[in-house]
Amino acid sequence: MAVEHTLQQLEDLLISVADSAVPLLGQTSRHILGAGGKRVRPRLLLLAFEAAGGEDFDEVIPLAAAVEIIHTATLVHDDINDHGTLRRGRETVNSRWGGTFALLTGDYLFTRTYELMAPYSTELNLILARAATALVEGETMQIQAAREGTFDRQTYFQIIARKTAALFVAAAEMGATAAEAPAECLRALSQYAFHLGIAFQLIDDVLDLGANSAQLGKNAGIDIAQGRGIAVAMQGGASPGNTSAPATEAENDITPEALQRRILRGTTVEEASAKGREKAQEFAQQAIEQLAALPASPAVDELRALAHQVVERDH
Repeated sequence: MAVEHTLQQLEDLLISVADSAVPLLGQTSRHILGAGGKRVRPRLLLLAFEAAGGEDFDEVIPLAAAVEIIHTATLVHDDINDHGTLRRGRETVNSRWGGTFALLTGDYLFTRTYELMAPYSTELNLILARAATALVEGETMQIQAAREGTFDRQTYFQIIARKTAALFVAAAEMGATAAEAPAECLRALSQYAFHLGIAFQLIDDVLDLGANSAQLGKNAGIDIAQGRGIAVAMQGGASPGNTSAPATEAENDITPEALQRRILRGTTVEEASAKGREKAQEFAQQAIEQLAALPASPAVDELRALAHQVVERDH
């Protein structure tokens, strides 16, 4: 299949992009980029390109790489904020080389996207730049809400719309724009990607409630510690800490297990996970419905299958 072959070419480009005149930066960048990953965002870009009538994948491989590198850079920075020690089944850059070099690695990856995007139109550059801005806004909102104890359903969805869905939307819009898609097609793919991104993050947070680190390939429980996933578990409840009463000794326990118990408050992990998966299925179905505006094609079939894969995954 053309997309699978192109994704292999993408891997080669990602490793070459990691090269640096400073050996340590090359080492840290290859460590995280070479660890693999789901590659959902570049796959989405390539499928959107094909679904919109694009044919020459060589034209958009650097675009797909830019999207994946932006995503990977955010993971490196997230691991600093979260004190994560495991990512994509490997020790994090932060854990192995320390926070300073991890910060610089994330910065380096962000700046490498400038070179990848330089040959492309202003329109394509703006799509990715706006998504990168949204990512930082979402991360900031998340940390602020977790610290202030102001997590609720509305805040949660505002955060994941920026932190996750925005880059999904950018991937689809970049693929469609590169294929010179008509406006109706571009809108459909953009809406598909938005709903797919929300579904993806809902499942991520559901998995964080009950999966183990080996299964996820990253530290389990970190998302709970930050407050993410509360809307999934509580269906609109506020985060623990949103109270004026003094904290008890038990409430001062900030282990993932203790935080999980306080977040769930009378709901089992199984019940919370079921609610989250049900909501994710709703968003995935809304994503699939957007595809009706596109001409039938193998790429559209794969986009439909991708929506199912996103909500049925276990890691």
